[in-house]
Amino acid sequence: MKKLLISMVLLLGLSMTVSAQKRPPAPPHPSKTELVNIKMQELTKKYNTEKKLILNHPLATKQMKRDQMKALNKRYETEKRLLREAK
Repeated sequence: MKKLLISMVLLLGLSMTVSAQKRPPAPPHPSKTELVNIKMQELTKKYNTEKKLILNHPLATKQMKRDQMKALNKRYETEKRLLREAK
């Protein structure tokens, strides 16, 4: 009876360690379109913050702001086009 009890405790302990080592299921990977949409949102957010910084700059003249906005818009359109092509 004592040997049976010891073997049951040992078996129970081994089964608990095996079940504790199981990994949780991996999270699902986002699809390519979901990744592109996330990147597009990040790009838009970045564009808006940079635009706000340019337009609210206290020392920049109107011509400087216009030039910076032109460069920002050109860069934004290029990156947006590249993201659309990646879809």
